[in-house]
Amino acid sequence: MRFYLGTHMPNWLNTAGVPLFVSHRRLAGRRSLPRAAAPWALDSGGFTEISMFGEWRTTPAEYVTAVRRYRTEIGQLEWCATQDWMCESVMLARTGLSVADHQRRTVANYLELRHRAPDLPWAIPLQGATVADYLGCADRYEAAGVDLAAAPVVGLGSVCRRQATSEITTIVTALHARGIRQLHGFGVKTLGLRRIGHLIASADSMAWSYDARRRPPLPGCTTHINCANCPRYALAWRTRLLTNLPTPPAEGAAAA
Repeated sequence: MRFYLGTHMPNWLNTAGVPLFVSHRRLAGRRSLPRAAAPWALDSGGFTEISMFGEWRTTPAEYVTAVRRYRTEIGQLEWCATQDWMCESVMLARTGLSVADHQRRTVANYLELRHRAPDLPWAIPLQGATVADYLGCADRYEAAGVDLAAAPVVGLGSVCRRQATSEITTIVTALHARGIRQLHGFGVKTLGLRRIGHLIASADSMAWSYDARRRPPLPGCTTHINCANCPRYALAWRTRLLTNLPTPPAEGAAAA
C-alpha cells in the first residue's frame, strides 16, 4: 500500500522526501510553489469548501488551470482528486441535498474535468453512505461509460466515520467483487488502515496532526507549544504507522 502523508504545509513538498497529500486550498493563490522532492497527490479541498459554502465556489475551469500549474511548477504529481461531493450526514445537512444528488454531482464533475483536461491524472471518486450507495455510485460511472476496473486510482470517499466498524471492509470487498481494486482511501486513520490496508492500493491521512495537538512537543521541539505542524512528529508518526500495520495475507487468501 502506498501511503500519502497529509499536510497543510506546502513547503514540505520540497523537504519531506516521502509521498504527501496536499490540498488545493493550501496551494491556490501562492505566487511561488515548491518543487517536489518526492511524488505527491492533490486533494481538491472539497470537504472544507462545501463545509464553508454548502457548494463548490471554485469552478471546474479554475481548478483545471490550477492543477496544470501544480503539475508543471511543483512536478511529480501522481494524481489529483476531483471536485466531488461528500456524503457524510453533516455534509448532506450543509447542502440540503440527498446522497443521490451528491453522487450525480460527483460523477458529473469527474466527466467535466476529464473532458476539459484528459491529460491530467484524475482519480475517480466513489461517494456514498451505505454499501449499496457505493455500488450505486459505481453503476453511475459505468452507465456513463467509465471503466472503474481499469482506472489507475478510484477514491473511496466519506469513510471517515466507518473506519472503526466492519462496514468499511464490507464496502471494499464489495467493490473488489466488481473488479475495482485500485482503491485509494481518503482520510483513512489508523483503525481503518488496520482493517483495510491490505485491501487498498493507497491511502492518505492527517491524523498525526490531530494526535500531536493533544500531546506535548517532542524533545528538542522548543519553538512550538505542540507538534501539530511539525515535520519531525509527522514523519515519526508515519514510520510507526507503516511499521505496525498488519502483514498482508498471502496471495489468494480470503480477506479478513
